[in-house]
Amino acid sequence: MTLHAAQPAPTPATLPLAGITVVDLTRVLAGPACTQMLADLGARVIKVEQPGCGDDARAIGPFVEGVSAYFMSVNRNKESIALDLKNAEDRVIFERLLERADILVENFRPGTLEKLGYNWDMLHARHPQLILASISGFGQTGPYHRQPAYDMVVQAMSGMMSVTGHGADAPCRVGVSIGDLAAGLYSVIGVQSALMRRMHTQQGERLDISMLDCQVALLENAVARLEASGSVPSPIGTRHPSMAPFDVFAAQDGRFVIAVGNDNAFVRLCEILALPALAQDPRFLNNAVRCEHQAALKALLEQRLQQAPRAHWIALLEQSGVPTGLYQTVAEMVEHPQVQARQMLTEVTTPAGTPLRVASNPLLNTTGQAVVRRQPPALDADRCAILQELGLLPAVQAD
Repeated sequence: MTLHAAQPAPTPATLPLAGITVVDLTRVLAGPACTQMLADLGARVIKVEQPGCGDDARAIGPFVEGVSAYFMSVNRNKESIALDLKNAEDRVIFERLLERADILVENFRPGTLEKLGYNWDMLHARHPQLILASISGFGQTGPYHRQPAYDMVVQAMSGMMSVTGHGADAPCRVGVSIGDLAAGLYSVIGVQSALMRRMHTQQGERLDISMLDCQVALLENAVARLEASGSVPSPIGTRHPSMAPFDVFAAQDGRFVIAVGNDNAFVRLCEILALPALAQDPRFLNNAVRCEHQAALKALLEQRLQQAPRAHWIALLEQSGVPTGLYQTVAEMVEHPQVQARQMLTEVTTPAGTPLRVASNPLLNTTGQAVVRRQPPALDADRCAILQELGLLPAVQAD
């Protein structure tokens, strides 16, 4: 098998996590999203994968020249080595890596790391400064802690799905894997907090990140609305539950958003649309009554909006400071001048050199730092370099 090891540019010392080493046992999405963010921010990430098959995401499409675009989108700036943690020789290599690591990230089902012989008490005793981030569906405790989970499971169980879509009879998941991605982002926050605390205590700690917990934390004001009103939040489509008009509207040639956040903005909207009577209508005098009559208000606004193209209305709204924006497909978004000006798309390449556009890092997009310093690795691509660094290459060659 030919390995396509990329030659990385030196990590700029100005990146915030330069000098930090991460050993990455994660696969699929929540964990890899976390470790890619850490790598983007300058950490050295060594991805430890199962021999033969590697990260499960390598087998998930779509594919470009036989390489998973899904895998490539969350594994840039990492090195790869294939190790079987049930194999004695591979365990030696893994433990050498742990000696150099600041952070170990894993997203096994709870109990798996312990079965492999790497429980937290042992790890902490051997490596007191090591930070262990454990990402799982339900966390390391509680009655569900040993249950497997995917994004869909935690979206459904958290209530996230129950407030998404257009009606309770047609459940709808959020259009991206928000369960995985939120857990990945919370993990990054936790890891960086632990690094800050370690500066004072000289001690590592274990972080217990639950995908379900993270979904509950993202429920915005849904829990507060339940507690305050006693009514169960339900799916309401594109409109806002407590502001109006705050929705997607149809113009003559397509859809766009109007987001009115206060009564003064509503008066300005009525002036822009030449509908002054709406501002005096008892149904729309303030935000509270507008929310009660949002369907009637939307119908009246769309009667007017459909008399001109959306570019006409957006220009007028922007001039008056009323928040607005195009409703876009992903294909339209990637070509939008604001997205391009903010450099929110970057490019990775397959081992054969074919480019693939992926989302960039919003923390680095305007800093002048290269977001992609190392291409997503082929499985085991960095074995030789890593073993040589650990002083194990001659022994491995002799075998």
